[in-house]
Amino acid sequence: MQRSYLAIGVSCALLFAVMAVAQQDKSKRPSPPATADVTLKGKKISIDYSRPSLKGRKVGQELAPYGKVWRTGANEATTFTTEADLNIGGTKVPAGKYTLYSLPSDGTWKLIISKQTGQWGTEYHEDQDLARIDMKKSSLPQNVEQFTISFDKKSESAAELNLDWENTRVSVAVKSE
Repeated sequence: MQRSYLAIGVSCALLFAVMAVAQQDKSKRPSPPATADVTLKGKKISIDYSRPSLKGRKVGQELAPYGKVWRTGANEATTFTTEADLNIGGTKVPAGKYTLYSLPSDGTWKLIISKQTGQWGTEYHEDQDLARIDMKKSSLPQNVEQFTISFDKKSESAAELNLDWENTRVSVAVKSE
């Protein structure tokens, strides 16, 4: 009988611990959440991601290792939502919700748009790729400690998607169809 009470007590304690973690304030995480948004031709495009920090580590080595698919952020998978049909780096992307991954390299990075959504960031399945798109790599004038995704609006129908970290920016053109 006492074992039953003990088992129930342990189960309840675990349940409460899981609920507490699920309810935690995500802004207090070491890699807090962030959003990048742009509106093209009146339609919203947004990216929800988490922002890891370098903390003395190197991109391409300990962080976002070269030659390995990276979750393009931290924690939950990075979500990409578009109300508009887009042309990203020459690839057609229909309106909808996707997950963003990337394939970092010493040379050209690739942006991976996955049809799978709702998974944890490290859960990647290549057979769900909608597209792999080359990104242009350039150097930044100053070091960026915390990973940042942004849009640089070029016109009413075009923007540049930027991923900035350490001393590197990778970018790709985004156009509303």
